[in-house]
Amino acid sequence: MQDNATEVTAAGIARLAGVGRAAVSNWRRRHADFPKPVGGTETSPSFALAEVEAWLREQGKLAEVPLRERVWQQLAGHPEGPVTALVHAGCVLLLIHERHTAWLDVSAGSDERLAAMLPGALERVLGVNTPLPANTGAPAHSPPPAHTPALRTPTGPQLLPSVPLLRGAAELAAETGTRQTFEFLLGRHLDASPRQYTLTPAELARLMADLAGPARTVLDPACGTGALLCAVGDRPGQELYAQDGAPDLAALTALRLRLRSRATVHAAAGDTLRADAHPELRAGAVLCHPPFNERNWGHDELAYDARWEYGFPARTESELAWVQHALARLADGGTAVLLMPPAAASRRSGRRIRADLLRRGALRAVVALPAGAAPPYNIPLHVWVLRRPDRTPAAPEVLLADTGRFAGGARGGPDWQAVREAVLDAWHGFERAGRLAERPGLARSVPVIELLDDDVDLAPARHLPPAAAADGAEQLTAVRERLGETLRLTADLTPPPVDPAPPARWPLTTVGELARGGTLVLRTGGTGGRARVPVLTDHDVLAGTAPSGTLPESDEEAVLTEPGDVVVPVLGGGSVARVIDESTRGAALGRNLVLLRPDPAALDPWFLAGFLRGTANHRQASSYASTATRLDVRRLQLPRLPFGEQRRYGERFRALDEFERAVRHASRLGEQLVRGMYDGLTDGTVAPD
Repeated sequence: MQDNATEVTAAGIARLAGVGRAAVSNWRRRHADFPKPVGGTETSPSFALAEVEAWLREQGKLAEVPLRERVWQQLAGHPEGPVTALVHAGCVLLLIHERHTAWLDVSAGSDERLAAMLPGALERVLGVNTPLPANTGAPAHSPPPAHTPALRTPTGPQLLPSVPLLRGAAELAAETGTRQTFEFLLGRHLDASPRQYTLTPAELARLMADLAGPARTVLDPACGTGALLCAVGDRPGQELYAQDGAPDLAALTALRLRLRSRATVHAAAGDTLRADAHPELRAGAVLCHPPFNERNWGHDELAYDARWEYGFPARTESELAWVQHALARLADGGTAVLLMPPAAASRRSGRRIRADLLRRGALRAVVALPAGAAPPYNIPLHVWVLRRPDRTPAAPEVLLADTGRFAGGARGGPDWQAVREAVLDAWHGFERAGRLAERPGLARSVPVIELLDDDVDLAPARHLPPAAAADGAEQLTAVRERLGETLRLTADLTPPPVDPAPPARWPLTTVGELARGGTLVLRTGGTGGRARVPVLTDHDVLAGTAPSGTLPESDEEAVLTEPGDVVVPVLGGGSVARVIDESTRGAALGRNLVLLRPDPAALDPWFLAGFLRGTANHRQASSYASTATRLDVRRLQLPRLPFGEQRRYGERFRALDEFERAVRHASRLGEQLVRGMYDGLTDGTVAPD
């Protein structure tokens, strides 16, 4: 066995075999021929994936392993790390996507032959001929260039440990498609490393792309994993430009864009502010989610840079450096949309630059997003919309909007549909007329002269009139009446007293066993879909709300819900399971959700959902890491009971669900009443007596 063979943990072995981790521990104790650890620690050992697969196959425990899971384990346990493995897999998927016959040729024969021939085939697809040096991407004793092409051809020795993964990815691509395979692997990696990346949620990326409008040339100078450029609509002859300081992210973005878009992709790795890879570009649109609060952005080296047309940014104003970089790369009349921290709108150190952006008509809109729209989720971030001025407006105004009212509760996330409608309606109205009539609490256009004071504070909440207290006392009276009705319903639905009973000792089965036996079908949420239908997100399931998300358009078939399906979130550690009814049927299944479709003649859905919600059940089926808790749905247990007994339990679980929904509705009405009373009393629309 090679020293650098792919390794897998005990948790990975459990997922491969569709069992719990306790079963893996038992196998290690009971079977002398179980593979020995090859790495890790004494408390968390790792094993050679090839040896584990061979042992499981001999024991008859590998037959039901989904191909997707096997490929993911090969990627997650790659000896050079998952990112290197993901880049290698993406290069091969791109080869299959663009030159399928070339892949068939190089993949025939031994692993060694494939690794030796693959670099030559990749050079013709990637359009580069610079081999990727081992590990660091540069010779050991020479500094890397200021910026490099995002995609560089791996060498044969680098590819050899990846060959099993590459063959598995090709097999998965034959089933689901090259783009879908890459998106699945990338999505799993991002889910497994939530603190390693600063992501731009898909809904926010789509909103920013819509604010920028259609453009033939689009730049993202801090591309990350490419979410913003992926949200750009296709146009004939389109060119997409990307750059990121992290070479791995630049490579992933380049692969992602080339697999999903017909546009010409220009991607580079390097520090954009210090070493711009596209200095001559004049784009129709710039989209950017820059790093926040960077002190080491190049303040000392870039003091005389020509991009600081609106003023030299202070060391603490890295975001205003990105704003001016974006403006410098725009064609006249082009639009830039940047995600910004709220402090950038009001810090005194940036007031002179903000003032000049306003005077010259470059800053066109500041939109305050609800808390929870993007990381960090506890801060309501801003979106700035800028234009490269082709002329100075005679009486310029700037649009200020605040969508904080659309924030969701707890982990529910914003009401993205309401945010989109409010922001785009205000922006398009402002674009057409150059001004916008006042919308209390939501949006207004403000003459620039009103903002040019000592602070030049652009925070929308400081300049918007408060929303009227929902039609005053009449509306509050209606809310109070609905709250009273809901509280009476809640009292009626309260479960009756229970008598103590000894713990039941039922024979148990698992979701994985039921799926293998055909009693239920198990599906996971996707990353795209052909139809524009509402998407049931994990936030919707946790909050008990209606489907609120959307999926990017793709050739992937979305998983659509049907009445009687049971949906379970896999992240977060909460014991939640939701039964789909007529009001939520037809919604697409979002990411981080698993759908269980029971055979209605053998398994009652309410019985299934109720037992899946047990706290102890979730605890034994969850894996605990330092960053997140992930639920292995296949390990969830439920008792083997006759169908009639299942129905008895199911009716009780259904009644509990009605009670829970009534309590949640009463809570929301109570919050609405309290908020309305405070607002009414403080703005004078409600009398104190």
